[in-house]
Amino acid sequence: MRKDSRLSRVLHILVHLDAFATQLTSDTMAQMLGTNPVVVRRTMALLRERGYVTSSKGHAGGWALAKPLSEITLLEIHQALGDSSVFTIGLTDEHTECPIEMAVNEALKDVMAEAEALMLKRFGELTLDKLAFTKTP
Repeated sequence: MRKDSRLSRVLHILVHLDAFATQLTSDTMAQMLGTNPVVVRRTMALLRERGYVTSSKGHAGGWALAKPLSEITLLEIHQALGDSSVFTIGLTDEHTECPIEMAVNEALKDVMAEAEALMLKRFGELTLDKLAFTKTP
């Protein structure tokens, strides 16, 4: 099963944008993440639509934060990326008439919903400035 690492990767980039305090190109960010610049542009466009980043074209163009990290929560970024499930595990639906599958799904559904609700609540309490690396003297 493939992990969805978009949230952690985007958080990485946003903290870097704050640390550099300058615009970064899609190419630069793609190198940092080991991915394609097109993937970066598509993902960053989702954040631009929500007002978290800005972009400018041209030779000196790139991406920059539109808000301070202290005004952005993990929940907001999670939602901007499409609000997918926070879990890579899921319920099976291959044998919908099987009473064992129905019982397993029923038990897992409640536990997973409770865990996800708690996780999303915590995401809403954590601003991105708390993720920034700070040097100690």
